[in-house]
Amino acid sequence: MAKLTILEYPDPRLRTRAVPVTVFDAALRKLAGDMLETMYAAPGVGLAATQINVHQRLLVADVSDTHDDPRILANPEILTREGRCVREEGCLSVPGEFAEVERFANIRVRAQDVEGRHFEFDAEGLLAICVQHEMDHLEGKLFVDYLSELKRTRIRKKLEKDRKQREAGAPATRPRVPAI
Repeated sequence: MAKLTILEYPDPRLRTRAVPVTVFDAALRKLAGDMLETMYAAPGVGLAATQINVHQRLLVADVSDTHDDPRILANPEILTREGRCVREEGCLSVPGEFAEVERFANIRVRAQDVEGRHFEFDAEGLLAICVQHEMDHLEGKLFVDYLSELKRTRIRKKLEKDRKQREAGAPATRPRVPAI
């Protein structure tokens, strides 16, 4: 397995809409495994293929405290949505930034596994939020799109400053806490 590079906002490749997965083979299984390794190392609880510059409808998630409930969703779609909730979100592509976002509280999801088999499940709480967040990435949308223009500009400037400092060899100034 290999740790992959995560694109950071405002990289324009994050705005690319993903295409459906059509080939379910060893390469897809390897990609999914590499995505899980990258997500755990980041650390995060979800990662969409778009975030690693692979524009296929594939995401991984594991919201367990012990990293023992990995989920791989190819071609995910939300079948039903119920209730609303507001929760603070972060993003591996927007490191160190967090904001409250409103999402559906309960969802029913249909997806395919790495073998191409269809399955469905109900999600609530953090898992529901994570799946919606990652599915947004597959549409070229980020959690910062739910924020005001002023907040987006502030975040973009902070990230650009941090990136320049890293490129100059300065240590990271942002704590690495789990993000969606």
